[in-house]
Amino acid sequence: MEFGRVAPEELKGINFELPGDPRQTIETLKESNDTDNFDLRIGATKWGRKEWLGSLYPRGTDESDFLPEYVKHFNGLLLNATFYQIYKPEQILKWKEQAAAHPGFKFYPIMAQNISHMRRLKNADEITAQFITGVKAFGENLGPVLLQFGDNFTPKSFPELKAYLEAFPKDFEIFVELRNKDWWTTEWLAKLDDLFHSNHVGFAITDAAGRRDCVHMHLTVPKAFIRFASTDDIELDKKRLDQWALRLLDWKSKGLQSAGFFITGPAEYNTPQLCSYFSDQMANLT
Repeated sequence: MEFGRVAPEELKGINFELPGDPRQTIETLKESNDTDNFDLRIGATKWGRKEWLGSLYPRGTDESDFLPEYVKHFNGLLLNATFYQIYKPEQILKWKEQAAAHPGFKFYPIMAQNISHMRRLKNADEITAQFITGVKAFGENLGPVLLQFGDNFTPKSFPELKAYLEAFPKDFEIFVELRNKDWWTTEWLAKLDDLFHSNHVGFAITDAAGRRDCVHMHLTVPKAFIRFASTDDIELDKKRLDQWALRLLDWKSKGLQSAGFFITGPAEYNTPQLCSYFSDQMANLT
């Protein structure tokens, strides 16, 4: 993921401390008060990486077998493929079948760019229905949908966002990722918190080196969705992941019900190692 990427020499000047919990997060967790059940999904944003041969995948593994190998190691995947095109149920079922050996595995589809980036939610009812029809084929393997917007989706589009989310099927879990800097004001965050919370929509958190404003820590449902962008410094990234492990455990103790944590970044060859490290950290702290 190029979003929020900085040059290696800039990393030392960045404050990577996670912000404290805003009022919305405190109130959301109080409303939940569910400290007995917690579902954590950790994974990458793609599975078809040839540089993972010899580390995640055995050498000689055919590309068609990458997904069955991936699900042996991680229990979730942020599905980038659905961002680039809308898939018919037949293709979705093929991916579902490749994960069948691990029935608890979850796919988190990204909403098609034709809806979020090209149409910017306008006149998108029919194409949204097509998207939903496709991903429904995942059945019990379907996780929440990520509605991701580009940097040019500004607060001017708030009316369209409001109308879209209010009409979105309530039997689908959905998280929204925003990037434009104009959203990160006290006024707009309050409006987003109200809109998302009242419609049971999650507020995705993006932890990227060059965009610390997107590490907003707002939970509008008692569930978290974090996209973690790695850097070229794996030891720095491990320290950042240590912070996230402590925060998720703190949220869990206060009522967080689930979390999807997906790692991406320019150094994709490090992604499996970072996913494994984070899984171990969470296991060691519980």
